[in-house]
Amino acid sequence: MSHDQNETIEFLKHARNYGLDGPVVLLETHISLIFLVSDKAFKLKRAVKFPYADFSTPTARLSCCLKEVELNSQTAPELYLGVRRITRDANGSLCFDGSSETIDAVVEMRRFPQENLFDRMAEAGQLTAALMDTTARTIAEFHQNVAAVHTGSGSANLEAVFDINKRGFATSRVFTGSEVQTFDEAFRSALATHRRHLDRREASGLIRRCHGDLHLRNICLTERGPRLFDCIEFNDQIATVDVLYDLAFLLMDLWHRNLRDHANLVMNRYLDITGDNEGVAVLPFFMALRAAVRAHVVASQGEMAQVKPDNLRQEARSYFNLAIDLLGPPSPTLIAIGGLSGSGKSTIAEALAAHVGCAPGARIFESDRLRKAMFAVPATTRLSPEAYRPEVSEAVYKSLCNKAGAALSARGSVIVDAVFDKPGNRTSMEHVASALGLPFIGIWLKGEHSMLKSRITGRRDSVSDATVEVLALQETKDTGAIGWRHIDANLSVDTIVELVVQEIDITCSHAPA
Repeated sequence: MSHDQNETIEFLKHARNYGLDGPVVLLETHISLIFLVSDKAFKLKRAVKFPYADFSTPTARLSCCLKEVELNSQTAPELYLGVRRITRDANGSLCFDGSSETIDAVVEMRRFPQENLFDRMAEAGQLTAALMDTTARTIAEFHQNVAAVHTGSGSANLEAVFDINKRGFATSRVFTGSEVQTFDEAFRSALATHRRHLDRREASGLIRRCHGDLHLRNICLTERGPRLFDCIEFNDQIATVDVLYDLAFLLMDLWHRNLRDHANLVMNRYLDITGDNEGVAVLPFFMALRAAVRAHVVASQGEMAQVKPDNLRQEARSYFNLAIDLLGPPSPTLIAIGGLSGSGKSTIAEALAAHVGCAPGARIFESDRLRKAMFAVPATTRLSPEAYRPEVSEAVYKSLCNKAGAALSARGSVIVDAVFDKPGNRTSMEHVASALGLPFIGIWLKGEHSMLKSRITGRRDSVSDATVEVLALQETKDTGAIGWRHIDANLSVDTIVELVVQEIDITCSHAPA
C-alpha cells in the first residue's frame, strides 16, 4: 500500500476530519476500507491492482467512486449520497473537497445497522420466506429494467470469466496448480455442454449490465424493503452478464449457507415473474461458476488477512468443493402433487422442492399462481367466478403440462401443484414425463373434511381462492381411480416430505439410465 494512502487512512480514522462526532469504526474487504462514523459511511478503495480491478492511482479510484454512486443509485438511491474528494489544504494537511489535486476519494453513504445486512440476518435466522419473496421480486424488476447488451456470444461472455478466475486463483497459495488446472478444465467442459443454450440466451437479450456481486452481504433491509447495493463498478466486463448468472450469486450463497429452501424460493419467484423457465438448464452451472469466483476472492483475502487467515483459506476451500459438486450431472424428475383444497399441496411443494434434482432444486408450477398470472393480477388477488369456468381450468392444466415439459426438456426437475381431481389431467401430466423418458412420481394428499375445512377457513392472504363451498363441490365429484401414492395430509410437513423423497429414490433407482 502506498504512503499516500496510509496517510489517507490515518486521516479517515478521526471523526473531526469529517465534521462529525463519535467513534470511527473500520470495516475491511479485500478491495475496500469502510469507515463508519455517526450516521454516515465512507468507502475508500484500496490502492491495489488485481487482474480484474485497478485502483492503483488516485485518478482510477476517483473514477470508480463516481461510477459506484451512479450505478448503485439505480437500486439503493437512499443509501448513496455522493463522492468526496480528498485533497490538501494550504498547510499541506489532508481535507475534503479542496481546490488542489485529488489525493484520494471516498464514496459517502448513509449508514445503516450492520444487523440489517442479509448475511448477518442469515446468521441470526432472520431471513423469512416473505422477505426472500420480496427480494426475488426486487431483483427481477431490476433485471427487467436494464437494457440488453450485445457485445459477443453468451458462451464467450463466460469464457472471459474463466480467464479471470484462472488469474485470480494464481494470486493465492490455497490451491495447487494441478487443482486449478483440473478445475478449469471441468468448467470448460461444462461450458461446451451449455454453449448453444448460452448463445441463444444472449441473442434473446438476456445479457445485461447487472449488479455483478449479488451475494447476501450486498443486500440490506431498509424501511422501504430490501436494497441491492455495492454492485461491481470497477469492471464492466464482470458485471455485464446473463441475468441468471447475476441471480446465481445469491442462490449459491444461500445454498452454501444451507438455506436451500430460501434459494429454491428465490429461484421460483424470480422465474414466476420473468417466465425464463428454460433457464433452469444453466442455473446449476451458473451457481458453480459463482462458487468458483467466491473461492478465489476469499483465497486472496486469506493472503492479505492479518487475523485468522486459516479460516479464510478453509472457507475458500469450501466454495471450491461446492463448485465441483454443482457441476454434477442433472437428474430431472417430474413430481405431481394433487389433492382437494386444504390438503397442503403448496406447503408440501415448497418444502420438498429444495430436495429434488440439481441445485437450487425443483421448479414449482402451481395452478393457483398460474391462473392469477393468466389474468395479470397479483398472486393473492381474489379472482371472480368467471376465472374458474371449465374452459379456463382446462387452459390452466394445459399450460401446466407445457411449462413442465419445457423445464424438464432443459434438464430441470419439476413439481406441479394442482387439484388433479380429473383423471384426464392426471394422465396428461404423467404423459409429459413418459414422452421425455423421465421418472414420474404422483402424490395424492388425502384428508378428512373437517381438517380441510379448518385449513381453508384459517387462510390469510392466500394464493388459493378456494372456499368451503368449493371444497364441498370437489368432494361430490368422481375422481376416478387415483393410482398415485396416497399420503395422509394430516401428517407433519417434514414427515410427508420424507415419504415423498423416499418415493423419489425408489422410482429413480428403477428408472432406465
